[in-house]
Amino acid sequence: MDTELILMQLFSGVALGAILVITALGLSIIFGMLGVVNFAHGALFMVGAYAGLWVASLTGSFWWGLLVAPIMIGAFGMIIEFVLVRPLYGRSIDDPLLLTFGLGYVLVEAVRIIFGSDGIPFPTPPQLIGVVDLGVGFFPIYRLFVIGLVILVLLLLWLGLEKTRFGLIVRAGARDPTIMRVLGVDIGKVWLVVFGLGVGLAALGGVLAGPMRSVNPEMGSLVLAEAFVVTVIGGLGSLLGSIVAGLLVGIAISMTALFAPEMATIVMFALMAVVLLIRPQGLFGKLA
Repeated sequence: MDTELILMQLFSGVALGAILVITALGLSIIFGMLGVVNFAHGALFMVGAYAGLWVASLTGSFWWGLLVAPIMIGAFGMIIEFVLVRPLYGRSIDDPLLLTFGLGYVLVEAVRIIFGSDGIPFPTPPQLIGVVDLGVGFFPIYRLFVIGLVILVLLLLWLGLEKTRFGLIVRAGARDPTIMRVLGVDIGKVWLVVFGLGVGLAALGGVLAGPMRSVNPEMGSLVLAEAFVVTVIGGLGSLLGSIVAGLLVGIAISMTALFAPEMATIVMFALMAVVLLIRPQGLFGKLA
């Protein structure tokens, strides 16, 4: 096997992992703060891709789609939290799970009605077309851009959670929301913003994945499974776990596709099973 081919496949795995990281982070943030298992996350990833494509077609610019779609879908996520999810707080964890599960189907069918069932190509921006020589081979510029942008978003997210007053409130609220209420913090507003942030990250992942795949109503189904696998491997509610597990799963899928393509989808579930057998709480999760 050519070493250059293996290295290029490894880079492809990192690019795929970057998409999984940004998507799973949104899922992990929502669960870690609100305790809500958001089964509509994959559908919102898909809606984000369509929103990015729609904005890009209206403005003629991929960059506007990349900027506006996550904000727009994040705001939509805040509406979902306020209208649908919030009345279910304090009830069984199954209630919001079933609600978001059904919401995912509603979103998929709505997109089918509006845009049809066929895939729609999402053109790569002209500035990012082509390849670059990394010294060990040539790699698509767009995928390098995805990796770089995800690193920037992770840095901004870390700064926001670790170095700002709001980040302190979010972290404290995740540990003990009752104490935060006693201290006079409107925890409902915090939950609203956190849910919108998680959905916005899913939408960003969808826009970034658009030029790498065709945009279609089913594109969120596999991503939802991948995001849950990443979240479980990394540890429920762990941001660091989502990052490490996302890269690990992306590389595992990519390398398996090189040597045994028929096993590429199965390998992430095998990896999850091994991690759960060794460490049931995930790589960076905490035992209840």
